[in-house]
Amino acid sequence: MSRSKAVAIIPARGGSKGVPRKNLQRVGGVPLVVRAIRAAADADGIDLVVVSTDDEEIAAVSTAAGARVVRRPAELAADTSTSESAVLHALDELARSGDDFEVVAFLQATSPFIPSDALADAVAEVRAERADSVFAAHETYGFLWREGGARDAEAINHEAAFRPRRQDREPHFLETGAFYVFSAEGFRESRHRFFGRTRIAQVPEWTAIEIDDEHQLRIARSLASLHEQPLRIPVAAVVTDFDGVHTDDTAIIDADGRERVRVSREDGMGVSLLRRAGVPMLILSTEMNGVVRARAEKLRVPVLHGIDDKETALRAWASGNGIELDSIAYLGNDVNDLPAMRIVGWPVAVANAHPLVIEAARVVLRREGGRGAVRELIERVLPG
Repeated sequence: MSRSKAVAIIPARGGSKGVPRKNLQRVGGVPLVVRAIRAAADADGIDLVVVSTDDEEIAAVSTAAGARVVRRPAELAADTSTSESAVLHALDELARSGDDFEVVAFLQATSPFIPSDALADAVAEVRAERADSVFAAHETYGFLWREGGARDAEAINHEAAFRPRRQDREPHFLETGAFYVFSAEGFRESRHRFFGRTRIAQVPEWTAIEIDDEHQLRIARSLASLHEQPLRIPVAAVVTDFDGVHTDDTAIIDADGRERVRVSREDGMGVSLLRRAGVPMLILSTEMNGVVRARAEKLRVPVLHGIDDKETALRAWASGNGIELDSIAYLGNDVNDLPAMRIVGWPVAVANAHPLVIEAARVVLRREGGRGAVRELIERVLPG
């Protein structure tokens, strides 16, 4: 008996009021829609990942991330359009092309921390017909209230006069919105994500954030820097800023206006190891200063300095060297690094970077600029 096929569908329209271009906003250095695509692709049992969108940029980003794109008509991409309508449309379009699926996983890109293992378990539950629909939720022992008449508080899931200990209470489960898995046949009949035998897929509470405003986006970025710190950074090239990265961001100026900076010898050894491994490196600096070029020459690394537009310069260097932007690690420390960090696959921040840089980073190093940060990055790039 053949195994039933499962498709992951990610609705991702271009419009958003709370956070402009929300589905393309980056968390942990990765666009939200790409995070959802990767979570689905990493889940055992998913045969195809589809993004439903009305937006050209989202379509291009999704295709590059390995998803199939279904173009959604404008009438299904309005503020009042339901996610169910997008999923049904995607299923119809797939069927028209000869692709029929028995199990559907509906993922929301606005949930940046979708656990692939829990998603895989949910797919297995529906595929084995132990459930008709499964949804992500986390356990909670919270005391819930609502405002009653005249704004008086009214207890919902407990008796106000009785406060049992946590261990004496029954837990409840809060829906996270991250994913819903269901049988395609039942979904077509009910036209809703909950039907038949419904089960809960328990996920960690910290993954439950759903992004609807800028504040939640900043929280998600902070959570990513805490929970997503890979030891290995698999890239083909390394690009770094200079001040605050190779130096501790201080300078000594003599009476003639000449600058002196403090650098780390262990950073120099790290660069030597990277060079011997044949991994291309570039120093990209806004400063037009002889000390930058002198240090680059000492390290035997190419340098572009006096650069105001780092994004354009980095794109040109990568193209000229035949290096994909997704395979570059860019190490920065301050806000002028943000445009370059946003276009690479691995934006990296030194430990003492500006808060906005830390929010934009996929990896935050343990060491500070001028104190071994470059060496730490290189050791995580080189295998072994």
